[in-house]
Parts: sequence; structure tokens; C-alpha cells
Amino acid sequence: MTKKGKLFLIPTSLGDECETVDIIPIKINQLINTIDEYIVENEKSARYYLKRMGIKTPLQEIILHPLNQHTNSNEISSYLNSIDKGKNIGIISEAGCPAIADPGSEVVKIAHRKNINIVPLVGPSSILLALMASGFNGQNFTFNGYLPKERGERITKIKDLEKQAQKKNQTQIFIETPYRNMHLLEDIVGNCAGLTMLCIACDITLPTEFIKTKSINDWKKQMPDINKKPAIFLIYK
Repeated sequence: MTKKGKLFLIPTSLGDECETVDIIPIKINQLINTIDEYIVENEKSARYYLKRMGIKTPLQEIILHPLNQHTNSNEISSYLNSIDKGKNIGIISEAGCPAIADPGSEVVKIAHRKNINIVPLVGPSSILLALMASGFNGQNFTFNGYLPKERGERITKIKDLEKQAQKKNQTQIFIETPYRNMHLLEDIVGNCAGLTMLCIACDITLPTEFIKTKSINDWKKQMPDINKKPAIFLIYK
């Protein structure tokens, strides 16, 4: 009987401006040369990342399965078929750790149903790195993902998160599409109490990294330019 392969959750760097050797453990460089199939969000960026990591297998010989909003669950299940034949498969996120604010979680869920051995690998998570650097409660926190796009709903959500932070002594973490960062920041500063604390963590692990925790009153004095930069926002009272 053929021994089943494994599903490896492979983290990536949080940007191209840093050397992968400074961010990604050497074990992953070795591992990628044992994998012939990958499940990826974007085929072009996945190939670029594998090339940066020094993969020895010719890129045209590697099988890449696309995972995005157009991929149906039946397709995802079929992506794991080679594991029954003894092959290992890797999931590569666009940035950071697979399955954390990432569609890879759907693959992992199916893998559990198929009784596949899942191996999470060490790598950068912007969410956890931001929490570590914030000075906020690291024992009780919630990641809320993206806030509503519509401004009125977004402001309502921000006020609710501020209340939850105080009521539960809980750090509230959320993100936004980079080109809408400044709109979100303006809504936070314009609608939260002056003594509420806000941490902005931007370009984490990159040469342009910016991580600051201040009160809303202090942020009002000087707003950072974080337009089109990957950022994490954290609120605490």
C-alpha cells in the first residue's frame, strides 16, 4: 500500500524588499525541493517566490493549482488527489502564513476530512507580529479581518470594536486593502475616544517597517502616510 503524502503549509515573506534568508527558515528551502505540486493564490507570484527560494526543479515542471474566489470546492478537493499516491503538496500564501486571513483554510478543512497529515511551517504572520509589537493584550484578542467597505457601516463597526476592547479587555485587530488605508485611519481617528489606543503596524519585516502605538488624541496631531502599504490596525482601551 502506498504511503500517503502530506500537506505542507508554506509561509512566504511579507514583501519583496527583504531577503528570504532573513525571514524564512532554511528548512523551507530544503522542503520545496521535495514537492512537485502547489496550491497557490497567484501562479505568477508563486513561481517568483519559489525562484527566490532557490528551487532546483524547473518551474515549468511544477504543477500549480489556482486557489481564488472562482475556485469551487469540488476542484479544491481534487487538488489533493496526488497525496493518496504518496506525493507531498504545498500551500503557498500571497504573503505570510497560509490559512490565516487566507483562502488556504478551505484546503486545510478538506484535508482534515480526507485524514491527510497537515504540517504547518514556521514563518512570518503580520497579524501576530503586529500584536507582539503593539504593547496590547496578547492573551485576549480578536482578529476581525476586513471592516465593511461602506463608510457608515465601517464607522459603526469601528465604534463597536472600541466598545468590545473596553468591555472584554480585548485587543481588536483588523486590516484593510492598502489603497483604502487612509480612509480607514481617518474614520478611526475621527470616531474613537481620545484616550483609546491605536497601533498601526505597516510594512512589517521590510526596510520601511513602521510600528507605532499612540492614543487617538496623539494620532490626530500627526497622521502617517500609509497609503497603498500593507498595514495592520489594533485598538485597545
